[in-house]
Amino acid sequence: MGFRCGIIGLPNVGKSTIFNAVTAAGAAVANYPFCTIEPNVGVVPVPDDRLLAIAALTKHEKVTPTVMEFLDIAGLVKGASKGEGLGNTFLGHIRDVDAVVHIVRCFDDPDVAHIHGAVDPRSDIEVVTAELILADLETCEKRINKARRQAKVGDKEAAKDVAYYGRFVESLGKGVPARQIPRDEKEIARRNELNLLTDKKVLYVANASDAELKTGNGYISQVEDLACDEGAEVITICGDMEAEIATLPEEERKEFMDDLGLAESGLSKLIKAGYKLLDLITFYTVAGPELRAWTVPAGTHAQKAAGKIHTDMERGFIRAEILRYDDFTSAGSVAAAKEKGLVKIEGRENVIHDGDIVYFRFNV
Repeated sequence: MGFRCGIIGLPNVGKSTIFNAVTAAGAAVANYPFCTIEPNVGVVPVPDDRLLAIAALTKHEKVTPTVMEFLDIAGLVKGASKGEGLGNTFLGHIRDVDAVVHIVRCFDDPDVAHIHGAVDPRSDIEVVTAELILADLETCEKRINKARRQAKVGDKEAAKDVAYYGRFVESLGKGVPARQIPRDEKEIARRNELNLLTDKKVLYVANASDAELKTGNGYISQVEDLACDEGAEVITICGDMEAEIATLPEEERKEFMDDLGLAESGLSKLIKAGYKLLDLITFYTVAGPELRAWTVPAGTHAQKAAGKIHTDMERGFIRAEILRYDDFTSAGSVAAAKEKGLVKIEGRENVIHDGDIVYFRFNV
């Protein structure tokens, strides 16, 4: 399936409301059928104006957008790293996602109790982060203890492991999330294998009341200040309002948002932000009866991108015929673009760019 974002946060911050609104809206947008893989996993299409523009020119009857998975992870409580609440289940689910969407309560409502008695976004974020750091610290300490035992019996590589894991133990012990520890490009695979919870990219979502969606409030400012310190992104949405929008027929949504002065729904912003957070790009295939968008990480080579469609394409890759999106729309068709010499023949090491329309030649 696609790339997965885990939605986390304390209980009663609007996490499930936002998840339910995302998946309900996703079912109607771009005519993509909503799919529930598990009770708490939703698959939603990535909003894509280019896909619609291509479809208008190619007249494909079947149009398939690229998708993202959102996993609604059980609310975390203090002590989760020691098994409190759903502790281990919560932490295990986070290990399975590519990035984290952290919902932070930024509204007052006497009818919705706050687990700690008062709304305090900075403190709420710190509670969640601290639990994830403690879990990561335990992971690294286990690794370093094992490496020390192996080093004592003369394993030279284990001695290097002690130093490697020691960097993480030192920083995590100071309360620094792993994602803020500098990356060595030579150690990416090794670091990914470690799969630390705080090494995952994070997007903060300030869940505000509809009245303060535009004006902002002190709570939202707290989230923005903390995210700025971390180099993270923040978007502000109103979960209750998004849930209401999601229940409307598609043709009424734009009118509803226009009345509110919103250019796009917060959920559309959330999906796009998640896509951007993971540094993903979209390319398209138009051959055959289906027009389809595909998701790959930025910097993906043509042969690897071919494997996204089918492993046989990657294994038997010959070349890629690539047409830039702007060239396609200006030409009006693939045939016209070919006549103008706009379709480029590229090899396996060519990097696929966002918006490329690609036809892969292969032989197995």
